[in-house]
Amino acid sequence: MSGDQVQILTAMCLYLAAMIIIGVLFAKRANENSDNYFIGGRKLGPWVAAMSAEASDMSGWLLMGLPGLAYWSGLSDAIWTAIGLAAGTYINWLFVAKRLRRYSVVAGNAITIPEFFSNRFREKNKIIMTIASVFILVFFSVYAGSCFVTFGKLFSTLFGVNYQVVMIAGAVIVILYTFLGGFLAESATDFVQGIIMIVALCTVLSVGIAAAGGIPAILDNVKSIPGFFEFFGIAQPQLTDSVQQLDAAGSPLFGAAGKYGLLTIISTVSWGLGYFGMPQVLLRFMAIENSSELKKSRRIATIWCVISLVSAVAIGLIGRSLYPSEPGLLTKSGAENVFIVMSTKLLPPLLAGIIMSGILAATMSSSDSYLLIASSALSRDIYKGVIMKGIFKKDVSDKQVMTISRITLLAASLFGVIIAMDEKSVIFNVVSFAWAGFGATFGPIMLFSLFWKRTTRAGAIAGMLTGGVMVFVWNYLIKPVGGIFGIYELFPAFVLSCLAIVAVSLITKAPEKAIQEDFELARTYEC
Repeated sequence: MSGDQVQILTAMCLYLAAMIIIGVLFAKRANENSDNYFIGGRKLGPWVAAMSAEASDMSGWLLMGLPGLAYWSGLSDAIWTAIGLAAGTYINWLFVAKRLRRYSVVAGNAITIPEFFSNRFREKNKIIMTIASVFILVFFSVYAGSCFVTFGKLFSTLFGVNYQVVMIAGAVIVILYTFLGGFLAESATDFVQGIIMIVALCTVLSVGIAAAGGIPAILDNVKSIPGFFEFFGIAQPQLTDSVQQLDAAGSPLFGAAGKYGLLTIISTVSWGLGYFGMPQVLLRFMAIENSSELKKSRRIATIWCVISLVSAVAIGLIGRSLYPSEPGLLTKSGAENVFIVMSTKLLPPLLAGIIMSGILAATMSSSDSYLLIASSALSRDIYKGVIMKGIFKKDVSDKQVMTISRITLLAASLFGVIIAMDEKSVIFNVVSFAWAGFGATFGPIMLFSLFWKRTTRAGAIAGMLTGGVMVFVWNYLIKPVGGIFGIYELFPAFVLSCLAIVAVSLITKAPEKAIQEDFELARTYEC
C-alpha cells in the first residue's frame, strides 16, 4: 500500500471509530426501553431531525449513484430525478410532518409505521400491521444491500482489495453501532454524517470546477456530446459488451442523442412520490420533540437537499469533462466511481480520506436506519403486536422485544450482504427498486390516512397490497415490454394504489365513530 493510500485509509478508519464510539455512548440510554431504542423517546431537536432524515434518506447513491448517472448519460436523467426529490422533500415536510407527529400520538402513541397504520384503523387482528411489516422487511433488506455495495465499491476502488471482504467488513461496522445504540445512536451519527456529506460534495464540486478550467470550459466540453447537456435529450454511449468504446484518439464514443419526452420526465420526477412512504423519513417526523419545531426542520432539510442534489449532478458532468476516458469509468457500474476518482486525483491524500468518509457517511447513515426499522417491524410489530398479543394474548417485556430486534437486525444484515455479493451491481438501480417499493406501498395509504376521514381499513389493506405487488409486477413483467410501459414502476404502482384505496373505501362501510373522532382530534392536537 502506498503512502497516499495509507493517509486515506487512516482518515477513514478514524471516522469509522468515531461512529462506533457514538454507538457506545448512546447504548445505555437507548437500552432503557424500546421507545428510546426505536424512536429516541420522541426527543429529537429540529436540526438532528432534519439532518438525520435527509442523510438516512439519500444513502450512498447521492455520492456515487447520482453522479454516476450524470457522468454516464448526461444531465436529463439526473436533474429530473433531483427535481422530483427536492420537490418531494419540501412537500413531505410541509404537509405530512406535523399531521403525522400529532396523529401518531393520538393513535395509541405509535412508534413504528406499521403500528401507526394499525392503530389508526383500530384493528384487532393486526392484518395491516403484518402486511406493512413484511413489506418493510423485504424492501429494507434490498436497501441495506445497496448500501453494502457502496461500501465494497469504495474500498475496492481505493485500495484494490477484495470487494466481498471489505463489503462484509462494512456491514459488520454498521451492525455494531446500530446494535448498541439504536435510534439515538443512528440519529446522532446521521446528523454528523449529513454535515460530512454536504461538505464532501461542495468540496469536490469546487475543486472540480477549478481543475476543469471554470464553468464556461465545462459547458463547452459537455455540450459537444450529443444529448449530454439537455433537459429533453439523453446521451447514449456506444457500447460493446457493456463497455463504452473509444475512438483512435482515445476519446469516448457516443451515438445520436436519444429523446427525453414528457412521459419519461413524469416517470423520473415521480421519484418525489417516494418520500410519502419512506419509513426512515417518516420516523423523524414522529420522533421530533415538539411539532412546532417542524417548520425549522423543513427549511434545514430542504436547503440541505437542494444543495446536495445539485452538487451531485454537477460532479457527474464535471467528471465527464475531466476524465472522459478513465478506464475505471467506462461501464455504467464503473461510472458510479466518478466521485472517488475526482477526490483522489484532485485532493491531497489526507483530505481525500476525509472526503471519502462522506461516502461512508452516506452509506452508514442509510443502512443503520434500514436495519433498525426492519428489526422493529419484526420484533415490535409482528412478534409483540401480532404473535404474542394477537394470537397468544400475552404481553412481552421490552427486553424480549429488543432481543428479538437484534436477532432480526443480524438476519436482515445477512440478507443484505447476500444481495450485495455481486460487485457489478448498479447502486442506482438497486435503490430505485426499493424506493419504488416503499413509495407505492406506504405513500398512498399514509396520505389517505392523514387527510381523508372516509378511508377504511379494507381500503388501506387493498392500497398497500396493490402498491407493493404492482412494483414487482411492473418492474419484472410489464416494464420489459418497453414503449409507454417502460416508465419507472413507482408512478403506475402509486396511482393504482390510490385508486384501490378510494374504490374499496367507498364500497365498504364508513369507519366507526371512534376512528373518525381520532381523525378530527389529530387535526389540532398539540404535542
